[in-house]
Amino acid sequence: MLVAAGALALAAGATPLARRAASRFGLIDAPIGRKAHGEPIPLLGGAAIYAAVVLAAVLFVGRQELSALIAILGGATVVALVGLFDDHNPLGAVPKLAGQVAGAGVMIAGGVAVQLTGSPALDAALTVLWVVVLVNAFNFQDNMDGMAGGLGMVAAGWFLVLAIDNGQLLVAPLAAAVMGACAGFLLYNFNPATIFMGDVGSLFLGFVLAALAIKLRFPSRDVAVTFLVPVLILAPVLFDLTLVTVSRVRRGVNPFTTAGRDHTSHRLADRGLGTRRAVLALYLAALCTGALGAATSRLAPPWGWLPPVAAGLFALWALWVLELRHRVADAG
Repeated sequence: MLVAAGALALAAGATPLARRAASRFGLIDAPIGRKAHGEPIPLLGGAAIYAAVVLAAVLFVGRQELSALIAILGGATVVALVGLFDDHNPLGAVPKLAGQVAGAGVMIAGGVAVQLTGSPALDAALTVLWVVVLVNAFNFQDNMDGMAGGLGMVAAGWFLVLAIDNGQLLVAPLAAAVMGACAGFLLYNFNPATIFMGDVGSLFLGFVLAALAIKLRFPSRDVAVTFLVPVLILAPVLFDLTLVTVSRVRRGVNPFTTAGRDHTSHRLADRGLGTRRAVLALYLAALCTGALGAATSRLAPPWGWLPPVAAGLFALWALWVLELRHRVADAG
C-alpha cells in the first residue's frame, strides 16, 4: 500500500506538469473526425504514469529482483518512446510493431519470458506474441475518458492481490506502482478528462501488465490451470481487441489502422449507458473477471477449468450480441 500511495502521489503531482508540457510542445489531441471530445485535449499523461511507475518500482523492488526489473522497465521504455514519437508525429503500423517487438526482445534478453513449453525459442516467440497482443489491446482501450487507466488500475490490483498471496517479490511492488500511478492519473482523466495518456501511456501500460502476467507464479498450483489466470484478469481488454478485430474484418477494413466507434465502450454507451456508466460497467466487468482469475488460481483440474470455460462462453455470447446480431456503422 505504501508503494501504491507513493505512485499515486507521484502521478497526481506529475500529471498537471505533463499537461502543461503537452500544451507547450503541441502534443494535443484535436477534436476531429469521430472523436468525442469537443475541444483540444493535451496528450502526454502517459509520461506521468511512466515516471510514477519507474520511480516507485526502483525505490521499493528488492535487490534480488533488480535484474528482472531492469529487463521489464528497459523493454517498457522502448515501447513508451515509440508511443511518444507516435503522439508527436504518427508512425505507421510497421514501425510501431517493430518497436513493440524490440521492447519484448529487451525483456527476453534480460531473462523475463514465458515459461510454458520447455523450448527457449518457442517460449520467446510466445513472449513476443503476448506482449504485442497486450500492448495493442491497451492501445485500443484509450478510446474513452478513464477507460485505459481504469482497466489498468483494476488489472494491476488483481495482480497485486495474487502476488501477495503467492509471495511474488517483484510482481507485488510493481503491480502496486502501476495501480497507484493509474489511480493518480485518473484524477485528471476520468470524464470529463482534462488530459489523455496518449500512446506513450497506453503502450507502456500494456507492456508492463504483459510482463506482470509473465512473472506471476503459483508455485503450489498446476500450471495447466494457472496460465489462464492472467488471461481472466485481462479479459475485458482482450475481449475488446477480439470484438473490434472481428467487426473490422467483417467490414473489410484493416483492424489496426481503422478508427471507429466500434469498441465495447462505445457500444455500451450507444445502448443507453452513456460515457461514464459505460466505463464503470467495464470496470465492474474487470473486477468480476479478476475474481474468476483469483478463484482459478486456487482450484486444481478439472474444477480449475470451470471459471475460464464460463468466462469464455459468456464472451462468445457477448460477441454475438454486440457484433454478430448488431450491425455496426461503417467506421471508414
